[in-house]
Amino acid sequence: MNAMIFAAGLGTRLRPMTDHMPKALVSIGGTPMLERVAARLASAGAGNIVVNAHHFPEQIVSYVLERGGFGSKTTVCIEKDLLETGGGLLNARPFLEGGGPFVLHNCDILSNLDLRAFASALSSDALAVLAVSRRESPRKLLFDSQMRLCGWTDLRTGEVRSPFGQIDPSRYEALNFAGIHCLSDKVFAAMDALGFSGRFPIIDFYLAAAALYPIYGYYPEDLRIFDIGKIGSIAEAEKLLGEGFCD
Repeated sequence: MNAMIFAAGLGTRLRPMTDHMPKALVSIGGTPMLERVAARLASAGAGNIVVNAHHFPEQIVSYVLERGGFGSKTTVCIEKDLLETGGGLLNARPFLEGGGPFVLHNCDILSNLDLRAFASALSSDALAVLAVSRRESPRKLLFDSQMRLCGWTDLRTGEVRSPFGQIDPSRYEALNFAGIHCLSDKVFAAMDALGFSGRFPIIDFYLAAAALYPIYGYYPEDLRIFDIGKIGSIAEAEKLLGEGFCD
């Protein structure tokens, strides 16, 4: 199994810490976010890991070398300009295409997700499987009875987006994206076919691709997700870790 960790963000909500270091190296319970995610991926069988970097990238390169790649062959893919999630993945194409399915993981997400089981959930017909959960967040992905992605909605504004035309969100399962995906390496050819390039969010790609390429949701009932998005969340994350959150 291969993997990629999104670690290129500016971490503006974690300032002032990220004024002098990348978000991925902010420590939670004495261990940088990047290492926590990479160690879990390596334990799940990821022999090759790609880390994208933009904000203080030299610090990420140095840390990866210092930690021996976290037990895997780890490559840092530096972005001169921020490319967002979709563009960041496309920029890492040389390190992932042709290597089979891979797990894509945000660096600032803690979870108890069984990554081996998750990776095995990618069926041969699917372009991607997205880990999803129920959270108090207004932005929802919409899935049909087979858990196939059909659209997206924002509960605050009522906006609905779908490659299937106008749809009624109430007829679909509305779940929150967890920031963890498993993708076929055919995703790059699909991006080409749909004209995606440069800077773009990966959710935009998924919403364009869903009508042509099956994309499924993965929702284990016991899934627990925590997003370390701002300064105030660090203490809460450390408390959860102390309670065995990721065990």
